Amino acid sequence: MKNNILASAAALSDGDLLARINTLARTEREATAELVAHLAVLEMRPNAHRAEGYGSLFAYCTGALHLSEDAACNRIDAARLSRSFPLILDLLADGSVTLTAIRMLKQHLTPENHQSVLSRAAHRKKDGIEVLIAELAPKPDVASTVRKLPEPRVASDDRVNPDATLPGIAAGPAGTVGRNDASPSEPVPQPVTDARASGPHRGSSAIVQPLSPQRYRVQFTIGEESQQRLRQLQSLLRREIPTGDAGAIFERALALLLEKVEKKKLGAPARPSRVDREDGSMPNDETRIRPGTDIHSRSIPDAVRRTVWSRDGGQCAFVSETGRRCSERTFLELHHIHPYALNGPTTVGNISLRCRGHNEYESELVFGPRVAGERSDRIEPGRP
Repeated sequence: MKNNILASAAALSDGDLLARINTLARTEREATAELVAHLAVLEMRPNAHRAEGYGSLFAYCTGALHLSEDAACNRIDAARLSRSFPLILDLLADGSVTLTAIRMLKQHLTPENHQSVLSRAAHRKKDGIEVLIAELAPKPDVASTVRKLPEPRVASDDRVNPDATLPGIAAGPAGTVGRNDASPSEPVPQPVTDARASGPHRGSSAIVQPLSPQRYRVQFTIGEESQQRLRQLQSLLRREIPTGDAGAIFERALALLLEKVEKKKLGAPARPSRVDREDGSMPNDETRIRPGTDIHSRSIPDAVRRTVWSRDGGQCAFVSETGRRCSERTFLELHHIHPYALNGPTTVGNISLRCRGHNEYESELVFGPRVAGERSDRIEPGRP
């Protein structure tokens, strides 16, 4: 029967497939919560797993239950916390929180705050949990440091070098720059020192970590040329930034780069046009088309790009029949609601942001599935 699972799934219609997946996910969450509850009881009866030859609950989970080490740790942490805060089991069962979120929050839950903290953690992703932890236990800004990295030791089997360090420049939003010596309680991702890696940006991991509300530690590695540019900027900006703080320079550089990229991608003007409304809309779609430009041209005017980007908030604007809007903010494209191939105009009312997947999806709704190898040029990809 197990061999037929894939065939059975493949025989389902799209609607039945999604419904079945939702059912399985719900069942998995409920089973996980139940497993965690039973592990909590088992830990209070250690002789049960000891009699089976397992000296610890961890050994039992990895040996008898064949869980990975990470999966075992997550479930054991949740089991221990659930004895003090049974609410965790309900939240795990309904999908409000995940095992990862529980593991991250375990040091910050108390009898007084656990209900409010778990409520705030509901449905947050990992980065949202990190922000919540930064509010619960804020850390001071890290000091500015710039130091030279040791030569990487290349492992013979091309695996991660355990002796490698990850220092570099780390900047916060208010001009702070992170230390390179993380505390022992803060695991630091190690760079992959691959023999094939070359250049300052290969084989390194960037870090963006909340420290306290609206304060972040940013850490990355730069090459010799970038380091020289930084030193030169510190000298040139000594009057404006007397301390030479690399974080403040980093903030300025980000602002200038963002302005440059927005101008290139969206044709952003130096100052807002007088005909723009407060909500980013236009009084008339065609009034913003460049003089002499056909609204049925494939080229989308910069003014239209800017207004569409502002109106859609830099996010895919596809909305499902159930009212859910796509949350993608990367690889966005400018989508003709009425297809360009069917004489759709390049006006604000007919252009909307779509992620690549939803752009292709809506294209196939009109033109049918693409043949393998066919160019997808019926709907113009946007520059954003």
